[in-house]
Amino acid sequence: MPFTTDHPAGGAGPLSRRRLLQLMGAAAAVPVLGSATGCESPGSTSGGGGGGGSDTLTFVYRGDANQQEAFNQLFAEFNKVEPDIKLKAQGIAADTWGDFSNTVATRIAGGQVPDIIQIATEGQRIFASKDLLEPLEPYMERDQDVVDDYFADIDPNLVEWNTKYASHDGKTYYIPGGYNTVCFWYNTETWAAAGATPPAPGWTWDDFLVAAEQLKAAGVYILPIGSDPFTAIMPWMLTNGGSPLDEDWATPTFDTPQSIESLQFCRDLIANGYAPEPGGAFDAGEALTKGTLAAIAGGRWPVIDMRRLELVDKMAIVPMPQKAGPGSPVGWDAWPITKASEKKDAAWTFIKFMMSKEAGEYYASIGGTIVPARLSVANSPAFTDNAPEGTTALAEAISYATPVPSPDRGAEVQTAMINAWDKALSGNETPEAALAQANEELAGLL
Repeated sequence: MPFTTDHPAGGAGPLSRRRLLQLMGAAAAVPVLGSATGCESPGSTSGGGGGGGSDTLTFVYRGDANQQEAFNQLFAEFNKVEPDIKLKAQGIAADTWGDFSNTVATRIAGGQVPDIIQIATEGQRIFASKDLLEPLEPYMERDQDVVDDYFADIDPNLVEWNTKYASHDGKTYYIPGGYNTVCFWYNTETWAAAGATPPAPGWTWDDFLVAAEQLKAAGVYILPIGSDPFTAIMPWMLTNGGSPLDEDWATPTFDTPQSIESLQFCRDLIANGYAPEPGGAFDAGEALTKGTLAAIAGGRWPVIDMRRLELVDKMAIVPMPQKAGPGSPVGWDAWPITKASEKKDAAWTFIKFMMSKEAGEYYASIGGTIVPARLSVANSPAFTDNAPEGTTALAEAISYATPVPSPDRGAEVQTAMINAWDKALSGNETPEAALAQANEELAGLL
């Protein structure tokens, strides 16, 4: 199974967002993982919601059948502590979170009610605004000790973002889970063979260009350049002091001087032969293995392919090169309970399990493709074993990361970003013209 550089909405990237989401579907099965201690008995009716009993909970995620095995392993682990609550995972293959939310809403209206949904950042506000979810405050208050223990062991940014970005009315609809940031994965052997100085935290765009020239002389591309918002647009904008939208996702900032400079920088990497032409059938995994590609940009999910390609010991991870300062996008998983569920208490019992350290360690140990939410797990062998040197950089990046913009019309926002980036990378428009036009389009979507 090679890396893919296609993007569902066009463009190319080191690993496509579709591939990312396929992997995160399985990944999202566990990052937050809650405390199995103090779980209520199934069927309790305190706190509102239908009883669990021996009925089967339906867990819906965006993805396909490829993730079923990971979910089944997770559910089996849960059943060791809660044998009376059964779970069934259902994948919905959707191109966007908007499509996914519409499909789920249609199913609920037709009587097919899921109990729990795995939702990434891009879909959280969409789902909450559709009035599909149950506020979690009564459950959190009932198990405040479990929630406090969990929140004390996750980055405070996650708690803040869960309140600021994942709610439309100030209520809590989600327990935040594991996440992905973007760092620089490089092949140490390829780098050394070209005589390039290994990248290190704090390295700059200028350092990157020096290495790119050395690698080019050795017949090696430094990095694929594409138009995926998460891995190919935001890292360059954020490390240059820019961002597609303002902090409140209310005003587009896609055509600022920093944004234009970032796009021009990416365009020049292709024009100067430092990066492959976007599109086509460029296989990043094969190129990494053969030594004709030096690096990729990614979060935790590439570790699966690195293990398959036997590249783990040859790779290392550092922050992305910076110009104005460190930067990375971040997207996190979260679990809500649907308002229409008749088994809310059982669903909450599972979410509590998802918050536990034990569950986080278990998921990381079976090959989870996200950074565990719990800091204690992200810095443990469960996460760092059989992973490249510098893997903890992915967890450290959350301290300076920026949430991937996910307003109500987030799918359309991302499409506008992709189209503009593609036009400039292909040379069909200047960065200034492409981003100015896109900025106007974005203003109409917010």
